Amino acid sequence: MSKSEQIKARLEEANVRYWAGDNISEVLQEGDKEELIEEATSAFENVLDKLLIDRHNDPNSMGTGKRLAKMYINELMAGRYDPMPKATAFPNDSASRYEGMLVVRSELTSMCSHHHQIVRGVAYIGIIAADKLIGLSKYTRIAQWCAERGTLQEELANDIVREIQKATGAEHLGVYVQATHGCVENRGVKAHSSLTQTTVLKGAFKDDAATKKEFMDNIKLQQQFACGA
Repeated sequence: MSKSEQIKARLEEANVRYWAGDNISEVLQEGDKEELIEEATSAFENVLDKLLIDRHNDPNSMGTGKRLAKMYINELMAGRYDPMPKATAFPNDSASRYEGMLVVRSELTSMCSHHHQIVRGVAYIGIIAADKLIGLSKYTRIAQWCAERGTLQEELANDIVREIQKATGAEHLGVYVQATHGCVENRGVKAHSSLTQTTVLKGAFKDDAATKKEFMDNIKLQQQFACGA
């Protein structure tokens, strides 16, 4: 039985879904990723052969199967195989308790599940502090971990909200994702100026107009800062 078949059996026994956007790290064991890379290398080499690419004599294609396997498992889809980054929470209950809004800008690279083209963009994460706080870098690490897998932008925004809620216990938060999609730019309509925006709002970010406006105003300020305005 191949390593992928062994892992698939574990997933099904544990009733764990394994769609392109799902994290499967809970069933992985030491050495599994390395063996998956070797197995995927053979599969990618077979694809190159079927495309009539002479990977044996073309110096630019030698080793491409291995590079693709490592890129998928260790980079583009690392969020499927690696556990969520640790996000140590600190109590927000001191005399200087922070009760305002926090907005973090996180650059993201993801991959479209349909055509396996790159999705590149930015997530703006807004949160009203609750009883727990996490380090500022952890918002970006969590967002990037959610992005590193096959997904759709609509799903990605929801995933980021869910994981931030788990880490902070916050009820009031919003995520705004703005991204370009390789599947739109490089195939089909080939719209190179296309930009997709998705928003997920929870609690006061959804129900209170003033909170929503403050979040959107902060996004505009962040965008101006990023552009050097």
